[in-house]
Amino acid sequence: MAIARSQRIGIWIITITMLVGTVGGFIAMMVAPGNEAKDQAELQRAQESYKAANTERQKKVEAQTAELNDKYYSKFAEFGSRVGAFEAGDVKELGKEDLVEGDGAEVKDDTKFAVYYIGWNAKGEVFDQSIADGKLKAPFAINGPANTAVIQGWKEGLVGMKIGGVRELTIPADKAYGSQGQGDKIPANSPLKFVIMAIEKPADIPQPEMPEIIKRYYKSRGLNV
Repeated sequence: MAIARSQRIGIWIITITMLVGTVGGFIAMMVAPGNEAKDQAELQRAQESYKAANTERQKKVEAQTAELNDKYYSKFAEFGSRVGAFEAGDVKELGKEDLVEGDGAEVKDDTKFAVYYIGWNAKGEVFDQSIADGKLKAPFAINGPANTAVIQGWKEGLVGMKIGGVRELTIPADKAYGSQGQGDKIPANSPLKFVIMAIEKPADIPQPEMPEIIKRYYKSRGLNV
């Protein structure tokens, strides 16, 4: 039976559509691996660059820490002799004693600076400090005592000291870690003591920005960065 012109056109359209679809799928199969390899290569380059940037930053941090150690270690380490047992029952309120009067600005609630410290419990056991292997660690940054996640005894006790100064804080349990405690050396309801040196805040060494391709890679795997 003869096929009408409109039907012939319809058949041609269907045939061409199927042909294009088949060829397109074939091309996609051929191109996709190439694109994937290209993306993988780009991701690897980004990872290597990001790793190198972080390594470079770490070198700068270590150099800065070493420079500060040379400047402050001998001035601060001597206060390790202050560590010793004390009578826990005698600590009823926050005590502040300036061992060295600083010559810098007075610390206020929003003052940005950094500190070295030694902390110990009533038995005279040091539970945390800025000294390790005969050197100072990187100082602890204070973004204003009121704005920094530290115990209440620090928030109140740091205010009023001067940059360059050294202060001993005697902190009652309710201004330390209270009934929760903190680890084996700070059981519940423990008063604490600290020797703290305030120094000018060192220059910031910013973290490298993570490349977008790495962010997308982690996001595609359900990880937040």
